[in-house]
Amino acid sequence: MRTVNIHEAKTHLSRLVEQVTRGESFVIAKAGKPLAKVVPLEAGDLAVTPRVGFMAGEITVPDDFDRMGRDRIEEMFEDGA
Repeated sequence: MRTVNIHEAKTHLSRLVEQVTRGESFVIAKAGKPLAKVVPLEAGDLAVTPRVGFMAGEITVPDDFDRMGRDRIEEMFEDGA
């Protein structure tokens, strides 16, 4: 496996990432001491958090949600008029 020093990794990051996407792993080293291993991600490595409906069954929306606070809001506007 290829070893790249930090300076070279910073200078050629785009090229190195492209090589990793083709399956070529490498090690980043500082003063010859290995610090990190860069490897391509597998399809299952990325945890996808579903956003729509992610709290389904955990919260409820009151039926009058669109009317909540209506009286107070009307008071605020009437007092300012």
